[in-house]
Amino acid sequence: MPRMTEEEQKDVERAKENIPRIPIPRLEGSIDHHKDFPSQLIRPRPVDVWLPGNYNPESGDHYPVIYMHDGQMMFHHADSSLAGMDVFWDVDKVMAPLISNDEIRPAIVVAVWMSDWAPGARGAEYMPQKALNEETWERMQNDNPKWSAEAGGDRLSSDNYLKFLVNELKPFVDATYRTLAGTADTFIMGSSMGGLISAYAVAEYPDIFGGAACLSTDWTIGEGTVARWLKEYWPAPGANRIYFDYGTETFDAYYEPYQQQMDEAMREHGYTEDVDWVTRRFEGADHSAKSWNARLHVPLKFLLSAY
Repeated sequence: MPRMTEEEQKDVERAKENIPRIPIPRLEGSIDHHKDFPSQLIRPRPVDVWLPGNYNPESGDHYPVIYMHDGQMMFHHADSSLAGMDVFWDVDKVMAPLISNDEIRPAIVVAVWMSDWAPGARGAEYMPQKALNEETWERMQNDNPKWSAEAGGDRLSSDNYLKFLVNELKPFVDATYRTLAGTADTFIMGSSMGGLISAYAVAEYPDIFGGAACLSTDWTIGEGTVARWLKEYWPAPGANRIYFDYGTETFDAYYEPYQQQMDEAMREHGYTEDVDWVTRRFEGADHSAKSWNARLHVPLKFLLSAY
């Protein structure tokens, strides 16, 4: 699939402008929207920084930070609506009452938007790079055109995406906001392929990300190759906490056998279930933002339990 011409891109933008907008609800807390966050490693893209309602830059309080993928779906606000989104996790609506009820610690959320709308761009950035051998990569390209370079795919972009988070975005966030910058207070979260890249982030940077939440992790891509790679390269227990889950409907119906492989790897590496690792099965849940919103409180409590 060739890339769109400039005129075709303009047509897409005009079509987005004509999409009926659902009403924008009141935002809990506040958002700093960085429209085109620059990078030397990956395509510039929007980044939303959500601050809880009690955030005060003049106070002595500091906050843990959660980095979330597919940021255009995390919060419903004016800029995300302009991007043509009509489904959201509504992270602010989930976190605010948990914070008010002292069920989780107040935290900052950094929502990193998808790079662009090219069909292969998201997959290329979220597919763990080191888990792919040449045979698997070629098979994926042959089986699904969205992985082709012409569709925005680039096998070399996922490692750069993580380098962007660690070496460019995190230093900015820590310098700009009142964060707790250490490993124990830095988390990463995503769904589907966002779950894959979150687990990969812990394997690659266990001294940066002290916890990860991987919702509906799409282990089926590459026929379980990522779970097999993680089994070999997963970090030793002690500094990291990991949450996995999956539903039983639509795409999620295929994940359980692969998740069980990953669960066995966690045991082999010495992680203790319900202590530093959790896997949850949600009967009847499908592969959708609605389902992830409905159970988001579960990983949030696991990673941010008040103490």
